[in-house]
Amino acid sequence: MKPAAESDLYAPVKAFLEAQGYEVKAEIGPCDVLAVRGEEEPVVVELKLSFSLALVMQGVARQALFDQVYLAVPASGARGWRLRYKDITRLCRRLGLGLLAVRFDRGAPTVEAHLDPGPYAPRRNAARRGRLLREFQRRAGDPNRGGASGEKRVTAYRQDALRLAAHLAAAGPTKAAVAARETGVARAGAIFRADHYGWFQRVARGVYALTPDGETGVRAFPPPPAAPK
Repeated sequence: MKPAAESDLYAPVKAFLEAQGYEVKAEIGPCDVLAVRGEEEPVVVELKLSFSLALVMQGVARQALFDQVYLAVPASGARGWRLRYKDITRLCRRLGLGLLAVRFDRGAPTVEAHLDPGPYAPRRNAARRGRLLREFQRRAGDPNRGGASGEKRVTAYRQDALRLAAHLAAAGPTKAAVAARETGVARAGAIFRADHYGWFQRVARGVYALTPDGETGVRAFPPPPAAPK
């Protein structure tokens, strides 16, 4: 059974809260559901048939009235909000909103509490932050289009690989130390050895040449600016 209206969510949500000792009433002012238990902070639940921006905005508006605000939606199937579950719970946590899922596929409807409301203090990922800032500093110019999808991204690493590939295309097989000096790419030896793109091949000890894929790669991307010093 699938809920046909938001009101179909009310009875299971009401039963869920009453089982915890709350007195529950519907449509109190702008609130879909308002629950009170003694002197505790009241609980508000906003009901919707799907997770949406409108529901989030509704929940945020209720936070101007009460601290404990939940969003309630039907439990997600394989094609529903479960596909973005981590993003949705992260958003709710960031906004201090709770999240309830009402299941209609197991006999009598039941409610699952996925997230409780509460203050959010984000933890900074210092290591990732550092990597992003290093990438910003190392990347020469601004070779990508913001928001573009399906395009190969030009990273600082790819720019170095392109500099090395262009040098080999012009000079032929070259020692890694010479390529590093001529291109300004200090990590030339490491890039040659890793060969992430299949552009380079070792032809002698410390000497590398360009592969056919490397020749294609040089033509596929615009020449990068000189390596930052």
